[in-house]
Amino acid sequence: MLRGMTAAARILVVEDETAIADTVLYALRSEGYAAEHCLLGRQALQRLREAGCDVVVLDVGLPDISGFEVCRELRGFSQVPVIFLTARNDEIDCVLGLELGADDYMAKPFSPRELVARIRARLRRAGASAAEDGWTRHGAFAIDREGRRIRYRDVPLALTRYEYAVLAALLQRPGAILSRAQLMDRGWDSDADSADRTVDTHVKTLRAKLREAGARPDAIRTHRGLGYALEE
Repeated sequence: MLRGMTAAARILVVEDETAIADTVLYALRSEGYAAEHCLLGRQALQRLREAGCDVVVLDVGLPDISGFEVCRELRGFSQVPVIFLTARNDEIDCVLGLELGADDYMAKPFSPRELVARIRARLRRAGASAAEDGWTRHGAFAIDREGRRIRYRDVPLALTRYEYAVLAALLQRPGAILSRAQLMDRGWDSDADSADRTVDTHVKTLRAKLREAGARPDAIRTHRGLGYALEE
């Protein structure tokens, strides 16, 4: 998923040929992208479930499961752009990949510079789409502040007023520790509101909803004596 404009886009390269993977990773990192590598399809799916990314570069011929199967399972929980790489250039393979939800398709051998250009184009489209519909991406999260809505991996979260306030505040500064007072200042209208509904209670219910949506248990981490931080 597309991240904020100040953060490097995360590209996951799923390729079992080390030489090809190294070439692609070098080209991406040279352009300022945060590129990661997985050798196996199952490994990639686990990585994507845990943290997501902005674009997936996916080889069709993987040792454990095919790239087509990876794409099929991926589309069950994410709409991240996928670009297939394959040694086969048959039209039927291209059509199958696109029907499974891939966004683009490149046959080997290919130009790393062209691949980077296609990735850049996918990121621009994703950014334009997010801007048009009011959503801002933060890793696996998307937030519509005007509509007071938050999604996790494209799954809408059914949040109460204060759950939304807590998560929206944490999304403003991912990884930063916010004290309970800071969270209340950003989301509570008055001290009366906080008397019965404490920040801790809302964080607890928020964690449960995030787990139901597929987030890891410690997505919101408690820092004793300090406050909370969003580390998903």
